[in-house]
Amino acid sequence: MNAPPITTASAESPALPNRFDLTAAIKDGLKTALIMLGLSIPILAYKTDQSGGDLWLSPRWGLVAILCALVFGLRILLHAFMATKAAREATPSPHQATEFVHAEPNAFQKTSRFAIPFFLGVALAFPVIIYFIQGGLNESRYWVDLGILILTYVMLGWGLNIVVGLAGLLDLGYVAFYAVGAYSYALLSTTFGLSFWICLPLAGILAGFWGMILGFPVLRLRGDYLAIVTLAFGEIIRLVLINWTDLTNGGAGISSIPRATFFGLPFTSGEGGFAQTFGLEFNGMHRIIFLYYLILALALLTNFVTMRLRKLPVGRAWEALREDEIACRSLGINTTNVKLTAFAIGAMFGGFAGSFFAVRQGFVSPESFNFLESAIILAIVVLGGMGSQIGVAIAAIVLVGGPEILRNLTFLQAVFGSGFDPNEYRLLLFGAGMVAMMVWRPRGLISERSPTVILKERKAISGSLVKEGHG
Repeated sequence: MNAPPITTASAESPALPNRFDLTAAIKDGLKTALIMLGLSIPILAYKTDQSGGDLWLSPRWGLVAILCALVFGLRILLHAFMATKAAREATPSPHQATEFVHAEPNAFQKTSRFAIPFFLGVALAFPVIIYFIQGGLNESRYWVDLGILILTYVMLGWGLNIVVGLAGLLDLGYVAFYAVGAYSYALLSTTFGLSFWICLPLAGILAGFWGMILGFPVLRLRGDYLAIVTLAFGEIIRLVLINWTDLTNGGAGISSIPRATFFGLPFTSGEGGFAQTFGLEFNGMHRIIFLYYLILALALLTNFVTMRLRKLPVGRAWEALREDEIACRSLGINTTNVKLTAFAIGAMFGGFAGSFFAVRQGFVSPESFNFLESAIILAIVVLGGMGSQIGVAIAAIVLVGGPEILRNLTFLQAVFGSGFDPNEYRLLLFGAGMVAMMVWRPRGLISERSPTVILKERKAISGSLVKEGHG
């Protein structure tokens, strides 16, 4: 008996689904545009203007019409994309059954080998590059300050990545450790006159201590319950800073915080200053560039310690706890110590970043440590890919540097009107970006991961095969 052929006639094959139904897409687009119109009426349709004691509403129906049309078009494009993707997945490949399966890295994995040296080189040369582009030190002040801000959030993201990305513990109160580090340096330096280099490790130790205090009550909590408790912890710390006026000066904050010195050399124009010691002409940008390389060194230290800890038993215990806590306990791992170490080490790096924040600003107040800061840091970790160091760095650049780029998009005023301020829509774009990530990249920008321990050959594992993205 002859075997039946592998392929049959097209008439016997099941019909493929329609790639794109334009009528259904238009109907859905109209519905979505109507929803956008309903949401825009109380939010965007009118703008309050004030002149002296008069207050009136200025209509902005043109902006509403543009946004509704944009939503309508994007909804149709989404239908076309999803229909094409479904048809492509439903069509079997002729080589699917005979193609040799191998585990060679894809193009992205090959490129990622050079990503870390490239980003490190750009980060080290960033002030020099900006100096030549802007044509002077004073002209590059804005961009160097932006680099400092981005690196601060990179460090905070890497610190939270230990708790969320490696240990799998959802922490919504990470800003509390940021605040502890900032106030620790502010109080120690203003009260006892201690230098930044002495207060920096003390701030990290105090923040790590508070991390352990938070860890004890939440040892039995997981998921949403853990998130609620950590959120409450962050709010408790902020309220304590507001109400403990004898120690923290309440809502007025602490000002006149001593600045960091270059190992004892102050950045002043007088005798014994940094400029005179090295024979340079005094410029206030010397201190800004020093702060840039200081936060860069702290961020690289955070990354180095994290990567080294991942290869130790405690790091592998974090990953085991993240994947399955019950299986982790069955292997004899003390989950209590694992959780406490994750909270303490992550909080320590948050304390370091808080100490740097205080010395950079010269002023700290409770308003700087609200829940929005925790949400941004957590969004950086989720957007970059939980457990991925390079992904967190890229997400910090996008989420922190993106809103600053919006300030310079003045050409949008020619489209939306002279009164249009792109920075007002920062949170709207932020929310749209997170929704887009949940649809197309739910495991973050970088979802592949390489095992911490290998037997013979290191092979990347797809993010769809693990519980969390990159471990």
